Amino acid sequence: MDVNAAVAAAAAIAGVLTGVIAMLAFRWSEREQKRPTRTSLHTDAVLPPGVDTVLSVLRSSAVVLDEADAVVKASSAAYALGLVRGGKLAVEPMLQMARDTRRDGEIRQVELDLPRRGTGRGDALAVSARVAPLGSRLVLLLVEDLTEARRIEAVRRDFVANVSHELKTPVGALSLLSEAVMDASDDPEAVERFAGRMQIEATRLTSLVQELIDLSRVQNDDPLEDAEPVRVDELVAEAIDRCRHQAGAKQITMAAGGTADLHVWGNRGQLAAALGNLVENAVNYSPARTRVGIAARRVNAPGGEHIEIAVTDQGIGISDKDKERIFERFYRVDPARSRATGGTGLGLAIVKHVAASHGGEVTVWSAENQGSTFTLRLPEAGVARDRAHQQPAREERASGAGLDEEAGRSTPTSPDSSATSPDSSAYETLPAPEVLP
Repeated sequence: MDVNAAVAAAAAIAGVLTGVIAMLAFRWSEREQKRPTRTSLHTDAVLPPGVDTVLSVLRSSAVVLDEADAVVKASSAAYALGLVRGGKLAVEPMLQMARDTRRDGEIRQVELDLPRRGTGRGDALAVSARVAPLGSRLVLLLVEDLTEARRIEAVRRDFVANVSHELKTPVGALSLLSEAVMDASDDPEAVERFAGRMQIEATRLTSLVQELIDLSRVQNDDPLEDAEPVRVDELVAEAIDRCRHQAGAKQITMAAGGTADLHVWGNRGQLAAALGNLVENAVNYSPARTRVGIAARRVNAPGGEHIEIAVTDQGIGISDKDKERIFERFYRVDPARSRATGGTGLGLAIVKHVAASHGGEVTVWSAENQGSTFTLRLPEAGVARDRAHQQPAREERASGAGLDEEAGRSTPTSPDSSATSPDSSAYETLPAPEVLP
């Protein structure tokens, strides 16, 4: 009996000890679960109420730093710009600003040029950084990307400078020629010669002003508001008729061919101006007694069938360096020839904007001393019309769903200024072009 009692007593003691140990372990586990972790200390727990929500809707890149310069919270845009790496603020000037603000509580702002990471490009990323205290322990850094704004401002300055220069040249010439006419009032031959030069400069000035107006119109207006089906044959005939006099003076043969009865959807006036500029350039930059061809065809594309209008010349060609810039405003491959032909350097810029606003593009193939082929690609009438009719419905649905107003808009692909050599075999099945004098 004594042995059994001892065993029972030992078992009871062991059970009590096991229960005590289990209870202590359970309480310790609960205490550990309630204890804030390092991650929670550096996220929502230390941020003032509502700050997390505000930061999530800001357009600026936002970074919150604690007293040890560790990143408590950072927006995805901050990571995309390369501001945060490995849980630390990677831009030393911004980090120093944050330390100074933490020390004295003053708000600081600075503009910086940061190198682009991983792009291999030499241009810098322009940003504006603003640092402010957030509570007693945290510092808030807001960073705005100013790169695109600076680029637009540079384009605007260049445009104003170029316009001023281009207008100054013919205006100055007219002023000098008028003085020459007054001084040579007794010499009829000199007056006639100077008057002829004045007419040339006046015509050049008129062309420049008109093309500036055209460029402004195609950039600001929506060409699809008054869109209609436009026959490609009529556009080609109008472009050829526009350049008939210049081509005849240089004995240049203009030939039209390709698939007949094609239609595109858009603003007839803008499309005629774009194709007319391509044909006019082909004539102006071609030697005498050569040939300029205009051919149209239908091609399949991911977004539906498109119409390609190719303008081919046997002119001086374009170098690889110039092909990257020929669609820029006022850029001329051969300034001397452009001045002689009255070119303003705006024709191809107008073509680019017209193509983009109609949902198409313009590309170029060229080789020096072999000629050039400019290809205007536009959606076919049915595809473009359906897309234009569906656009308001998409925008209305997006607006009703509370989406961003830009969600229903499509941005046309920027036209590429260079392309591979055109597939000549694609034009072999076209009917023989009609030769026009």
